Amino acid sequence: MTPPTSPSGHLVLLRHGETEWSKSGQHTGRTDLPLTEHGEELARAAGALLHDFTFVETLSSPLQRARRTAELAGLHPEVDEDLLEWDYGGYEGLTTAQIRERLGHEWTVFADGVVPGETPGETVEEVAARASRVLARIMPALAEGDVALVGHGHCLRVLTATWLRQEPRMGAQIILDAGSVSVLQYEREQPCIRTWNRLPVLPTD
Repeated sequence: MTPPTSPSGHLVLLRHGETEWSKSGQHTGRTDLPLTEHGEELARAAGALLHDFTFVETLSSPLQRARRTAELAGLHPEVDEDLLEWDYGGYEGLTTAQIRERLGHEWTVFADGVVPGETPGETVEEVAARASRVLARIMPALAEGDVALVGHGHCLRVLTATWLRQEPRMGAQIILDAGSVSVLQYEREQPCIRTWNRLPVLPTD
C-alpha cells in the first residue's frame, strides 16, 4: 500500500550524548567512541522527552555512541548503516580550527567537503543520499505511528534538510547539540519542524 502524502506520525531525532571528541570539537565520523559520563546522563534524561510518543519503528546508527544513547533513553532500535555519521576522511579527529590552519582559509565541511584519509570521505550529496534512503524506509511506518532515529549531528542535520526538501547544505544552518531531541512532522502536505534541539533536563544533586 502506498503511504499517505501526509503521514500522521512524528519523526523524532535523537542525537547521541557527549563523547570526548564532541566535547572538544573534533570531527568524529567513523571513529567508534563511547559516551562520556555526562553523555550517559544526557541520554538517560533524553528518555523523559520521549514518553509522549508511540514508536512503531526505531532505527540507530551502528556506532556505540548512538546505540548506547538509544539504550539509556529506553529505546530498542534496529541498526541502519545509512545513519552513520559523515565520513570525514582525512579530517577525522581534527577540529575546525586545525583544518582551517592547515588549509589557510575559512573551511566548513558543508561548503568545502573533506579529503581522503584512512577512509575515503564523503561529499554532502552522498550523506544526503543515505538520508534519503532512511526517509524512504520509514515513510510507511510514519503512516502508522511515530518513528525514532538515533544518530549523529551532521548526518541528522543533512537528513532534516532532505526532509524539508531543501539542499543538503542547508544543514549548516541548523544547530543540533549532543543529547538533544527534535521532532519533524507533516502539516497537511508539507514536511515541517515541530520542535528543534530540545535539550533534556539533567537531575540536580
